Amino acid sequence: MVTQTEREDGTWFACDGCGMLFDAREDAKQHETDCDGEEPSYIQ
Repeated sequence: MVTQTEREDGTWFACDGCGMLFDAREDAKQHETDCDGEEPSYIQ
């Protein structure tokens, strides 16, 4: 599921699986189909 989040710099869409933020709902939905529910490995 994708959650809409309001921040001071605009509206963002978060993947509920890993918390990654996207500026477009479509991008977040596409990511979510491939998300394994863990934080992305490139975020340390």
